[in-house]
Amino acid sequence: MNKFLLSIFVLLMTLTVSAQIDEKEKLEQRKEQLQKELSEAKAKLQNEKKKEKSVLKEIASQNEQIKISEKIISTIAKQARILDDNIYLTQLEINKLNRDLKIMKEDYAKMIVKSYKSRSEQSRIMFVLSSNSFLQAYKRVQYMKQYAGYRKRQAEEIKIKQARLGVAVNELQTNKKEKEVVIVERTKIKAEHEKLKQEKEKTAKLIQKDKKKIAAEIAKMDKERKAIDKKIKKMIADAIAAENKKQAAAKKAAAQKNGTTVPVKTAPVSSTKIELTPEGKLASDSFKANKGKLPWPVEKGYISMGYGDQPHPEYNNLVVHNSGIDITTDAGSSARAVFNGEVSGVQVSQTTNSYTVLVRHGDFFTAYSNLSSVSVSVGQKVTTKQVLGKIKTNAKGSSVLKFVINQNTTVLNPKSWIAPK
Repeated sequence: MNKFLLSIFVLLMTLTVSAQIDEKEKLEQRKEQLQKELSEAKAKLQNEKKKEKSVLKEIASQNEQIKISEKIISTIAKQARILDDNIYLTQLEINKLNRDLKIMKEDYAKMIVKSYKSRSEQSRIMFVLSSNSFLQAYKRVQYMKQYAGYRKRQAEEIKIKQARLGVAVNELQTNKKEKEVVIVERTKIKAEHEKLKQEKEKTAKLIQKDKKKIAAEIAKMDKERKAIDKKIKKMIADAIAAENKKQAAAKKAAAQKNGTTVPVKTAPVSSTKIELTPEGKLASDSFKANKGKLPWPVEKGYISMGYGDQPHPEYNNLVVHNSGIDITTDAGSSARAVFNGEVSGVQVSQTTNSYTVLVRHGDFFTAYSNLSSVSVSVGQKVTTKQVLGKIKTNAKGSSVLKFVINQNTTVLNPKSWIAPK
């Protein structure tokens, strides 16, 4: 019965240790993954510092690192608990093996002493010959054989127990060493974690210190954006009024030439909608038919700010409204017409010292803002991909084109009109 219970105990111990080893390996893999994420987050932070120099982005990156380091600390704590469990269970096994060995050695020692006392061949023979019957003599011979076999098995079991004890002791030492490594690692990560938190607090204080300066910078940029939007709206309104005035004058002239006395109905010059000529309708329909297929207004680049209400490109907690899309491109790049049309207006902003070019395509308008120079003039016919001017590069080395599409005075989302990349 005792052997059966011992077997059950050993089996349970083996299953428990096996499960813990699997869990420990999973935790080690998770920790490696988190370490990789932390390294990527650190690299991202350094990149943001060099590229954008934005304190708010720096805080976001620091928060990301802090969250990951907290996960690493939690994972290490789980590893430490598993190692503690392993050490505890291994120590229990060592204690039991030592107790079993002690009992087995004592029993074995008694058998050796007893065997020594009856070691002579004559004593064993006399033990058999002194039997009262043949059956008793037979049983005594069998007993001596069983006794010798039992003594041999006991010696083998002692060897096995001693081997198991040696394995358990080695495992205990390994677990203790692993725990020491984990403790050192946890201490190091905690120190880095605290350092990150201190850096975050320092950055937050810097933001508080420069809050007015940042707010003024944002207000200035927002004011410039609104001024450009207002200028584009005025340019479109002026272009619509000019075209309608031109059409009204042409109709009046045609009526006078034909001697017509009936008043000619014309759209008012203040209309928000162009009265299209057959040629204008053809141009408008052609532009509309190319929705989603228009070329990009730059040779290469990416949308750095979308249409409508968008997070500020540098301050994610702020929302700004964009009447078009902002496309970031390489320094020295040019703005290109996205479709055949006619230049309706060229305006310069005194505050930003940049140009805006407006091109008309029937009753559609495309506007290209933040140009440092212009290579077209009002009334000039342009073709698809024709260069309109150079895009301005700011002090940070960033070149951003603001691109707007309107149908009359209705603002459209340019992203749904240009071809996907």
